[in-house]
Amino acid sequence: MLTAVNPATGETVREVTPDTDEQVEAKLAASLKAYHEWKEKSFSERGDLLKAVAKHMRDNVETLAPIMTEEMGKPINEARGEVNKGAWCAEHYADNAEAYLTRQVIESDATVSYVQHLPIGPILGILPWNAPFWLAFRFCAPSLMAGNSALMKHDPHVPGCALAIEQCFRAVGAPEGLFQALMIETPRVEAVMRDKRVRGVSFTGSSRGGSKVAEIAGSEIKPAVLELGGSDPSIVLADADLEKAADVLTLSRIINAGQSCIAAKRIIVEDSVYDRMKDLLSAKLRALKVGNPKLEETDVGPIARKDLRAELDRQVRTSISEGATCLFGGEVPEGDGYFYPVTLLADVTPDMTAFKEETFGPVGVLIKARNDEHALELANDTEYGLAASVWTKAERGQEMARRIEAGQVSVNGIVKTDPRLPSGGIKSSGLGRELGPHGIMEFVNAQQVWVGPVQGG
Repeated sequence: MLTAVNPATGETVREVTPDTDEQVEAKLAASLKAYHEWKEKSFSERGDLLKAVAKHMRDNVETLAPIMTEEMGKPINEARGEVNKGAWCAEHYADNAEAYLTRQVIESDATVSYVQHLPIGPILGILPWNAPFWLAFRFCAPSLMAGNSALMKHDPHVPGCALAIEQCFRAVGAPEGLFQALMIETPRVEAVMRDKRVRGVSFTGSSRGGSKVAEIAGSEIKPAVLELGGSDPSIVLADADLEKAADVLTLSRIINAGQSCIAAKRIIVEDSVYDRMKDLLSAKLRALKVGNPKLEETDVGPIARKDLRAELDRQVRTSISEGATCLFGGEVPEGDGYFYPVTLLADVTPDMTAFKEETFGPVGVLIKARNDEHALELANDTEYGLAASVWTKAERGQEMARRIEAGQVSVNGIVKTDPRLPSGGIKSSGLGRELGPHGIMEFVNAQQVWVGPVQGG
């Protein structure tokens, strides 16, 4: 049974019977059939469908957003924003896919030679719970506009979200089998990955899960895009606008109750402004309201699951025992639901758990750096390489970005995902890119065409 538990109350809110093996087989067959028909559609026809889906989402945001709030605890204002961001992603690729995939003429000895970008078949998206709508469209919008079909295996804890996303396509008359939700338990997804009809895999989740997906995809010689964990550094230097940095880093740390791969997890501050930054962050984080995610005034909702909260609590307690200073928070509250207080740990060093591990929750981690070189050393001292930010003069920040081991760097701004810009990690944070012109290239056949005769022959 696929079971959704409301993390604000601990109560079961939805149970969905998993697909049978026969139903999975039918969905695979339908996906392949839809692909063969869909790949012949023009970019305009594909775009019309994606725009219709986007309009349906915007028109029904007050129905779709509460499903996220109910199943994984996203505050309602953030949930509305996520639905609209997913619609934006669909619209962006509807408008830009043709230009992204335009034929590239390359001079050679041929009369004409070029590369054209062709679809490859059904693409499987394996998605986590923390951004159910956004991650679905980050995966499916470029895949569909490239001419592929899409199969979505969502996290088993958000079955209502998965069915609602599929319904968005059904509601606007999408071809049967073009976009389908596979309602299966996680252990059953390997067989789907290995099925010859599936031609590529997009995975968002933990580094451990990504390693397994990469192993399976590699053994089947299938392309895979992996967006994995992150312990993202945010470097704050003495010449930064500290007030602005504190505002943005507070928001970055607590979006989705801090349950984001690209959240500001390790805030590395130059020694001379460390105490000032600590005071600013303390004031801003303390002012946030933790509570019922259904209420408009709530800033921070619950942790999505009880086991995830227990892991976060372990990381905080262990870090304190290792010498970190807990300025506030750090105690699991009594009562229903899986709430965790906004917490700020100071004086964290590289040998501590909060430095070495990814913390998935509203826990700020302050680290002192002697100077900019030491800050860079600390930033790169991690197995992860997803995203980072630098707060300093713009030119200096751009110079430092080249030396940061991450797939994405923001200078004097929040780290975010944007349909127009590629996103992805290096090291243990992933393979490949999503979004922007790079993302749509991941699941296409970059076919070289050589047309004779040889020039001058």
